Amino acid sequence: MRFNDRLDAARRLAVALHPWRGKKPAIFAIPRGAVPMGRVIAEALGGELDVILTRKLAAPGNPELAIGAVGESGWVLVDEGAEFVSEDYIREEIARERGIIARRRADYTPIRPPLDPCGRIAIAVDDGLATGSTMVAALHDLREKKPAELICAVPVASGAAVRRVAEVADRVVCLHVQEDFWGVGQFYLDFTQVSDAQVLEALRAAVAQHAEGPNRPIEVNAAR
Repeated sequence: MRFNDRLDAARRLAVALHPWRGKKPAIFAIPRGAVPMGRVIAEALGGELDVILTRKLAAPGNPELAIGAVGESGWVLVDEGAEFVSEDYIREEIARERGIIARRRADYTPIRPPLDPCGRIAIAVDDGLATGSTMVAALHDLREKKPAELICAVPVASGAAVRRVAEVADRVVCLHVQEDFWGVGQFYLDFTQVSDAQVLEALRAAVAQHAEGPNRPIEVNAAR
C-alpha cells in the first residue's frame, strides 16, 4: 500500500476509524508529521485535536535509528539491543529530547491547552511505526490519565511495531502491516517534512473548527 501524502493517509485512516465517529473522541497526534493528519481525523470523527508529546531516543551517530523513546511525563523506554550505548549518552539524549518536548509544549499550549483524556475515547495518531517506541511512550502517558478507551491509529507499521503497541493499546487500527519494513517514508509518494509552522496552523484550524461546530462529524471521501 502506498499513500500520496500524509493527508491522503489521514483520509483513509479516518474511514477505518468510522466506528468512533460522533463519539467525541480526543485525537492525540505525535508532532510533527501526524498533526495535520490528526486535524483531518478529528474533523471527520467530530472530535477534538491535541498533541501527545513524545520523542525518540536516537542512536549515537545515527539520528534515524531509534534506541528508545521518552514521553512528556518523563517515562523512558530503552529498546532491547541498546546495550552498546553508554548510560551517559542515554542520559544526555533523554535530557535533550525532554528539552524539545518542553519547548514544544510552551509553543502549543497558548493555541491548544492540553485536553484531559480521562473518561474519553483517546486516539493516538502517527504517520507510521517502524519500531513503535515513540507510540508506546505516547500510549503509556495517555493510559496514565485513564481514558475510557485507548486506540492506536496509524496508516502503516512494521509487524513488530504493531505487536508492541498492541500490548499497551485497547485497539490498534493500522491500514497496512508489513514485516519487510525499511522506513515509514517508503510508503509515501510525498513524505516531505512537516514544519513547526504547519503544526501551529493545524492546531489553530482545529480549535477554530471545533469552536464553530463542536462534535459535528464531516464526510470523508478516501478516494480524494
